[in-house]
Amino acid sequence: MVRRIASQVHKQAARLMRANYIKNEPVWFQAVLEHPPLPLPPRAPPVREDLSGYHPTEPLPIFYLEDKVRRQFFRDHPFEAFRPVSIVEGREVEDEHPIRGTDWTRLAQRGLNPSPEDAVHFAVNLHNHHKMALSIAYTRAVAEFRSLRAGHDFANTFARMEAEAYGTVFPSEIDRTFEKEDAVYQSADRKVELDRGALLARKRWKAILDVDSGMGDFDRGQQYTRNWKQGIRPTYLPVDELAAASEAGTPVQPMEQDRFVKLLT
Repeated sequence: MVRRIASQVHKQAARLMRANYIKNEPVWFQAVLEHPPLPLPPRAPPVREDLSGYHPTEPLPIFYLEDKVRRQFFRDHPFEAFRPVSIVEGREVEDEHPIRGTDWTRLAQRGLNPSPEDAVHFAVNLHNHHKMALSIAYTRAVAEFRSLRAGHDFANTFARMEAEAYGTVFPSEIDRTFEKEDAVYQSADRKVELDRGALLARKRWKAILDVDSGMGDFDRGQQYTRNWKQGIRPTYLPVDELAAASEAGTPVQPMEQDRFVKLLT
């Protein structure tokens, strides 16, 4: 049965009695008419907060101490930004270096050729785990970074000098560029040759000229015209028929006679 609001029950009952759906008047009908139920209060609007000082939600600023140290490092060493760095990511994230925290006291513990990121992390590690002031930790990290880089450059310089003393020739960047350019040109020429060879290999029929075929030089049809004037008819007969014609005394074209002699010999 459909639910009705209390203030509409007696109204619905009156409509059903007028339509003869209810034959007898309910007992409660007159009592409800004399004392009708109270009407429902109107729906109150929802309470809204004061939006006069509304500000959109903004994310909080994300701050890492490494960003501050890194910004200062590249401000002091701008040419480090020109060194090539690989940003290719592997399938898995590399594990953190085992030397970290309180065990990391010298930058050289992670290699003799440190990167700028190593220097930044070393300064932050000194500040967090060794309770150094950030300025002192940064100064120490930069000093060790410069010392290790200088030692690495000296080692490379003397290794190059030693190699040149033993006869090694190191091409310049211009020479390397020319060598790469020549390699590209040679590869293009080689590709053209391979394409030409593949085209010739795809041909099914090839013209093969036999120099001993007895044809001789081309005389523009003069021999043929001379034989025609002399009444000699050209015959292109097999060997047996050609031999029978010669025995019978039938005149044969000189070219065919030469061919017959060659076949018999």
